[in-house]
Amino acid sequence: MTCSPFFHRNRAGFAFFPAEDGGGLVFHSPREILLAETPAQVREVLGAVDAATRDGRCAAGFVAYEAAPGMDPALTVRTGPAPHPLAGFFLYEEGVRVSPGEMPLPRPEEAAFGEWRPAVPREDYEAALSAIRGYIAAGDTYQINHTFPLEAPFRGEPFAAFLALLANQPAGEGGFLRFGGFAVLSLSPELFFSLDGGRLETKPMKGTAPRGRWAEEDAERAKALVESQKERAENVMIVDLLRNDMGRVSAGGSVRVERLFEAERYPTLWQMTSTIVSETRAPLGEIFAGLFPSGSVTGAPKVRSMQIIRELESSLRGIYCGAVGRAGPGRRARFNVAIRTVVLDCAPGTARYSVGSGVTWDSRTDAEYAECLLKAEVLLRSPEAFSLLETLLWDGREFFLLEGHLDRMGASAGYFGFPMDRAAAARTLRGAVEGRSGEPVRVRLTLDGTGCLCAETGPVTLWPDPVRLALAPGPVDDMDAFLFHKTTRRAVYDRARAACPEADEAVLWNARGEITETCVANIAIKTGDGWVTPPVSCGLLPGVFRRHLLDSGRLREGGITREDLAAAAEIAVFNAVRGWAAAEWRR
Repeated sequence: MTCSPFFHRNRAGFAFFPAEDGGGLVFHSPREILLAETPAQVREVLGAVDAATRDGRCAAGFVAYEAAPGMDPALTVRTGPAPHPLAGFFLYEEGVRVSPGEMPLPRPEEAAFGEWRPAVPREDYEAALSAIRGYIAAGDTYQINHTFPLEAPFRGEPFAAFLALLANQPAGEGGFLRFGGFAVLSLSPELFFSLDGGRLETKPMKGTAPRGRWAEEDAERAKALVESQKERAENVMIVDLLRNDMGRVSAGGSVRVERLFEAERYPTLWQMTSTIVSETRAPLGEIFAGLFPSGSVTGAPKVRSMQIIRELESSLRGIYCGAVGRAGPGRRARFNVAIRTVVLDCAPGTARYSVGSGVTWDSRTDAEYAECLLKAEVLLRSPEAFSLLETLLWDGREFFLLEGHLDRMGASAGYFGFPMDRAAAARTLRGAVEGRSGEPVRVRLTLDGTGCLCAETGPVTLWPDPVRLALAPGPVDDMDAFLFHKTTRRAVYDRARAACPEADEAVLWNARGEITETCVANIAIKTGDGWVTPPVSCGLLPGVFRRHLLDSGRLREGGITREDLAAAAEIAVFNAVRGWAAAEWRR
């Protein structure tokens, strides 16, 4: 019986690279280990990797940021005792493709990080940014990618930690490497370069914006990112730098920008990318020598920017800002820019994760620091599984507001990156009520992260007359994106409902004292100008029936305070299953 390739996950030489479909590529039981402990050995290691792949073998490993002078003496880095080699590669006979169904499930309980703390005081960070502005003013540089590390204690199994982090933020260019005393957990979204025969591609990532909370706001954030003059300026500086670097190892006239200023979506942020391609016959070592490190993690111009980085950053970057990846026969290779990368030192049980941002003359210290912390959110978010949810009314003949429900689920699926087949969703709903007639029923449709749809039916619960309301004891966080999407994550609503046992419905409100919704319905008050319901931006679910009433002119948006609710002559609650009902607030 053949054992799973993941049997080797805790052994030195195990490597894993996730695939977009949820599976991945596993390497284990290496035939040889190549390490570069000095700059002079870096090219030797890369040459040995190149030779091995020409002989039909595969390689997986890393190159640290401080390896740069070993490839180009003009590049300078901090020196000093390093906890890890400058480069490390395993050589294998072959890799193993694993399907999504063969992947082990994330088990966060098998690995735990302690509190993450910046290793650099905030005042030192601010002083460094001030110095960078001075260098920019003097004409030394246009941009510096300034970074600092966060550190935390760690216990448990490194690969379990990687799977838990991967569940938080799928990483198109991620990778896991297990060496004897340390492990590399790279969740990088950024491609350093890919090589496929003679085609060389780089995809620099420069420009960041936080995600919106609901689909429309999210689209606005993405649009603002790609139209931002500051972010475009940062991106194009790095594109120009990489075009120049690629020209050193590519056929004359073959370097071209294939795509410019694209917004890519990740769970916590938008990133701006551009894609550059060329033709090359250069061996792997020469490609590294021409491109390494990526200009997206140095600044422009590269040589002077790296001198400034050496001066202003107080510690070695190590594997962070280097490259993690693999190479194989047929001149095929793929390496990331090792950002979003945790390095675990197993024996002492310590973890290090560095963050950074591109600093230009227009940069604001607070905004740059906030961007760095945003990039650390992958470490802090809980990978709680959830499904999207729609609850519909079947009246015996048709679904009420069917298209509106499918529109909302589709928008949320796009927001969270869930695959959704709209036609399949409609078929699933019809299948749930097939053969039914007469009494209305409630149909609950769910969609999970794999695209699996499920529908179940239940009785329609009528509103009491009137619906008794009570104010929830504490505010909701209107920055919580889950308030704007109907999902199976219901803890906020369950807590509010449990805190108001004498009421039929708990009324939610935000930190500004604005009314938002109830646990299962939208809310409205009657004013001299008609019925008013809170805007979505207050922190609430955009109800399907609410949208219908707004579109028909029977309802308009407007802020509602607790004082407004207390003074209202008429209050109503409403949703697409139970309809509209009069309510009263029991103070």
